[in-house]
Amino acid sequence: MKDKINVVITDDHKLFRKGMVALVEDFEFIGEIAEAGNGAELLGVLAGMKQLPDVILLDLKMPVMDGVEAHEKIRQLYPEIKVIILTMEDDEQYILHLISEGVNGYLFKNADPEEVENAIIKVMEKGLCFPENISDIVIRNLSKKEKPEIVFNPGFTEREQEVLALICEQYTAAEIADELNVSVRTAEGYRQKLLEKSGTKNTVGLIINALKYNWVTLK
Repeated sequence: MKDKINVVITDDHKLFRKGMVALVEDFEFIGEIAEAGNGAELLGVLAGMKQLPDVILLDLKMPVMDGVEAHEKIRQLYPEIKVIILTMEDDEQYILHLISEGVNGYLFKNADPEEVENAIIKVMEKGLCFPENISDIVIRNLSKKEKPEIVFNPGFTEREQEVLALICEQYTAAEIADELNVSVRTAEGYRQKLLEKSGTKNTVGLIINALKYNWVTLK
């Protein structure tokens, strides 16, 4: 993880936003902190920055432009920025939709300070961070659905299958490289090939499809 992590906190409730700023600035690894009151303001802040933030903490329900639309535009314009949803929304289908769209993390607004701190660290180190109850929601919804009669087979090689299993266990590219005794560049190449073969847009979508089509078996 880099020495200092720059963040933008986006929420239309000023009191909550200021409280989050006060909380996050106490974390030793935090660098610059910017604020925005809605999605449109966030995009304006990003456009004016010389150095883009590493992480955005993003509320969902905001006026002018909500978090869902803002996240969609961020993915188009700034795909390298990690986005952690910060909300009280607990509708399972809503959560699944956001995860499939590639959010990096999901935190409820009543999360403990330690959960917020760990989430920022984890998305920077591993690219993803979801609370255990969110992971349970994903797995439960996938297990409830009937398996497709025609199972999509992407034709993964044995090595690609190994990499996929490690990705589903939230290994980083560096950890995969170490585990398989290859370079980080090679490990990342395998991940890109998995995305291409599976027709998925991001790592989260890859994991969801891996569970849906039984490409991997959960331990």
